[in-house]
Order: sequence, then structure tokens, then C-alpha cells
Amino acid sequence: MKKWCFCSNRSSFSFIAHYPSPSRFSLPAPSRSLSDSVMVQTLEVADPVIVKWDPDTSTYAKVTSLFYENRREALEFVNTVNKLHKAMHSLVSENSNSELLIRAQQLMQIAMKRLQKEFYQILSLNRAQLDPESVSNRSSRTSARSSLSDFVDESDDEIRVAEELIGDVEDSAKRVMSDLKSIADCMISSGYGGECVRIYNIIRKSIVDEGIYKLGVEKMKSVHVRKLDYEVLDLKIRNWLEAMKIAVDSLFNGERILCDQVFSSWDSIRESSYTETTKQGASILFGFPENVAKNGKKSPERIFRTLDMYTAIADRIPEIVSIFSFPSTSSVVNQARSSLLKLAELVRSDLTEFETLLNKESLKTTVAGAGVDKFTINTMNYLSLLGDYSILADILLDSSPPENCLLPEAFFDRSSSKNSPSPVVTLWLAWLIFVVVCKLDGKAEHYKDVSHAYLFLANNLQHIISKIQSSNLRYLLGDDWIIKRESEVKKFAASYERVAWSHVIDAVPTNSEMTAEEAADCFKRVNTVFEETHRKQLTVVIPNGKLRDEIKLSVAGKLLPAYRKFYNVQRSEVGKERKYAGIVKYAPEDMGKALSDLFFRSGSSSASASASASASASASVSVSESLKSLSR
Repeated sequence: MKKWCFCSNRSSFSFIAHYPSPSRFSLPAPSRSLSDSVMVQTLEVADPVIVKWDPDTSTYAKVTSLFYENRREALEFVNTVNKLHKAMHSLVSENSNSELLIRAQQLMQIAMKRLQKEFYQILSLNRAQLDPESVSNRSSRTSARSSLSDFVDESDDEIRVAEELIGDVEDSAKRVMSDLKSIADCMISSGYGGECVRIYNIIRKSIVDEGIYKLGVEKMKSVHVRKLDYEVLDLKIRNWLEAMKIAVDSLFNGERILCDQVFSSWDSIRESSYTETTKQGASILFGFPENVAKNGKKSPERIFRTLDMYTAIADRIPEIVSIFSFPSTSSVVNQARSSLLKLAELVRSDLTEFETLLNKESLKTTVAGAGVDKFTINTMNYLSLLGDYSILADILLDSSPPENCLLPEAFFDRSSSKNSPSPVVTLWLAWLIFVVVCKLDGKAEHYKDVSHAYLFLANNLQHIISKIQSSNLRYLLGDDWIIKRESEVKKFAASYERVAWSHVIDAVPTNSEMTAEEAADCFKRVNTVFEETHRKQLTVVIPNGKLRDEIKLSVAGKLLPAYRKFYNVQRSEVGKERKYAGIVKYAPEDMGKALSDLFFRSGSSSASASASASASASASVSVSESLKSLSR
């Protein structure tokens, strides 16, 4: 940067120190030009003001801060230096050989040395007022303070004191930034911008770098990322997610506001200074996700952290573009966008990988009790979490499910996806759920008891529906899709009831006109098939309370009224014969209680079964009452 230098060595005072002061030096009146006269007058005013604060000649000036000691005098000092520079500029253009320029240059060097020291001290000693978070939040804080004042009662001293304290902090920060600007303007316009900017860059860059470090973000080599266990990397990602918000909203935004204010009159300096202080820290921050995307280890949970990182950047892209709007910081914006692209690629890759894992699921592993398979639970947990990420629509915008995605019309109507908030996401999720359902069909075939196979399908499809209804998947797949699946659950439940209980229901005679011997044989047959069926069904579980109650009531509705009618007519006839004593084992109430106790089996049932059983306890009470009424 160009500097006004009027001697061969501006740092040397050996000659200049012995030069007479303006009060002892004057040019013959006739030979004075207007510029000479202005310079003489300016030197007479500037000399005592500037020399007073020469740290090389005054112990007081060496240990005292001009801006802290007397701010009014400090502003006068800066104003005097500006006038001196203006006079020098005028004189040098008219008479560059004027002897007055020597003394003026001497004073200018003293002043610049003083201002350089003051600039350093203000930056160093006011870190609290110049904290990036404080700077970035100052306008919102001022707004909040203004709003608060509308509700302040004169008697509310605590609020008033708090408001005054906030006001003091804000006023102090404004003064600090105003002082820095006045010094920067003075030094830069006087040709000493290099010293000023160097100090600013060194101090503020250290603050940015320290901020990034304290936020837990570190520059990591690719080899290092590849070696990290998933748990360790997951912790680093969580730290980064927290750091991202603070860094963009406070650290970089605050630095931009500060830099803009201090160097508001100097566009090129403002740009170069902000670039110098923030570019390295920003590159580390925005480069971390791309590094993880390229080198992180595979894990089923990885997609969610990837989506979290994508969301963190995508939500703040407008702010990033605005904060790093200089041409010299375009690489920072490009790095953020590059990380977005890499993260999006990783999400699509992980979805394809997840589909591969679903297809690899073994069909031979069945669930004891025909309950909900862990495969179903884990998959639906995964998909319901995916449904919470609205950003997935952007990532999958130009990506279709696998080429072999041939969804049957009966399972999913593609035309209905047009009404979805995100048709592509809906198609992806419908396809993955279809893969799950196909796997469940294959698993059901391995049950030896056909009734258990139907119940397994009913339980698992009901779990899928429940997870969809309680998550954002409901809005993606739509109510019509859910209604169709619910009808399928009812069909599976009806098939279970038919296979498991029809021979019990058929064992109860519809014709009550029979001999005591015939009635006894009927009671024996009912006892045998009911006990055998009841014993088999004690091994199964229905985790969903609503489904469990519907099946119980359906079986009871078909069995108990017919049995009660037969029981009421034939019990007394059979009881007259001593040889038939004890042949009637079950009263209708006993049979109803036995049905009510079904499907609560614990042990090998899933944890969700227990939870569902507990959650539906109150509903089961009402069902029990209904069963009692049927058995009366």
C-alpha cells in the first residue's frame, strides 16, 4: 500500500529529532504560499497534541492508553492527524521540496505509532465487547430491549436495572467499534493501512481459529477419518452439528459485521481482511462433512447423521452465501456446496445399501408366538425416522428407486403419489415397505401351524400400519394406502380365526333336541377341541391391543352364544345321569374367561408386545366385560 514518506527512512529519528519545532521555525512572509501557511498553522496545533502521546519520549504516554484515558482527547488526536495529513497532501502537490514536510512527516510517524498501539490495545482488551456472538446478536438484543421497555413498570426495578446493564454493554461495544473505525480510517488514509490491517488480521484470525477449536471442530486427514470407530465419528459429527449453528449464526456472521464496520470505507481492505481472518476456519468447518462422506465407515445408522449434516448446511446456505459474498471467499461457499453434493450422494448410496440388506434377510427365521419380527420393528423404526427428514425430497429429486422397483398396483397406486408432499420419497418408501412385506410373506410360509402363519402376517402388518400412523409416513403414503392395508390385516385375522377356531365353533351343535347320551358326547367333543385349541393359542401373542380385542370378540361372538344356548338346555339333562357326572367342564363364563386370558403371552414375545399389552390394559377391561355379557 502506498504511504506518504517524506524522508529516506521514516523509522529513523536521528536527523528529525533535532529539527526545530514550528514555533521556532517560519518562512519569510513574502515567500509563503497558501499551502505553506496552512501547514505552519497545522503544525503549531498538531505538534503539542501528537508529541504528548509519543511513547518514546514520555513515560506517561508509554503506560497510558489514549482512548481509555480521555476519549474526547483521543478523537481530537485522530482529527488532528487527519488535518495534518490533509495539509501534507496539499503541500506536497504544490511544493514537494518544502522543508515543512520533514517536521510533518516526523509528527505523522509519531501519530501512526501511537494509533497502531491504540488499535492493538482496543482489539486485545475488548474481546468481550467484540465477541462474534455478541456482535451478531446485538441488533436482535437491541430489538428485544426495545420491546421489553413497552412492558416495564416504573416500580419494576429489576427489569429496569437489567435493561440498563444491557444498554451499557451495547453502548460500550458501539464505542469500541467506532474507535476502531476512526483509527483504521486515519491510518489507511495516511498510508499506514498495512500496519493496521496486519494487527487486525492477526488478532481476529486467532479469535476465529480459537472459536472453531473450542467448538470441537478439527482438521482431519482422510486416513484419520477412515480409522475412526463409528461411535467416535458419531460423537465428532454431533459436535460438528452444534458447531455449525454457532459458527454460521454467530462466529462468522459476527466477524463479518465487525469487519464491515471497522473497514466500512475501504471495500478492498474489508474483503481481504475478512478473507484472511475466516477462510481457514470456514474451510475446516465446511470441509468436515465432505471428508466424512468420502471416508466414513459404513453403518445402518450413518444415513441419519448424513441427513443431519446435509440439513445443517442446506438450511444455512443463504446465510453462508451472504456472509461469504466476497469473490475471494467464493471457495468457502463452493466447499459448503461440495459437501452438500457428497452428502446427497451418500444418502442415495445408503438407501440402495439398505434395500440390499432387506433383500438379504433370511426367510427361515421365524418368531416364536407369531409376534412382531425384529426385522419388522427395526425396518419400520428406520423408515419412520427417514420420514421425518423433509430434506430427503431435495436429495431424491432426480433419483428413482431401483430399476427392479415393480410395485403391484394392488399394493401401491403410483398415480396416488402425485398428491404426496414428495412423490419421489413416497415411491422410495412404498418400495422399501413392499420389500419388507414380501419378506414377511416368505417367513410366514415356514410356520408349521397355518393359523400362526396368518397371525404372524396380521401382527406384522398391523405393526407397519401403527408405525406409519404415528409418524410422517402417514402424510407421505396417505390415508387410502393405510385403509387398504388395514383391510388386509382384517383378512389375515379372519383367516387365523377360521383356521384356529372354526372346528371349536363347529363342535357346538346348533340342534338342541338330542338324548342325554348324545349331549354328553357333544360336551366331550367341545371340551376336547376347546382345550386343544386353547392350549395351542396360549403360545401366541398379539401385541396390538386393538387387533387382540377384535379377534377375541369375533371368536367369542361366534362361539359363546351358541355354546350358552346348548349349555342351558342340556346341562340339566346330562346332570341327571350319574354316569355323566363331571362331563360338563366349562360353563359359558369359564369359556369366556379362558378366551379373555389369551394372547398376553410374555417371554419370547418382543418388547413391543409387552408395551402394547400395557398400553391397552384399559381397553382389555372393556373387552373382558363384553366377553362376560356374551357368556351370560
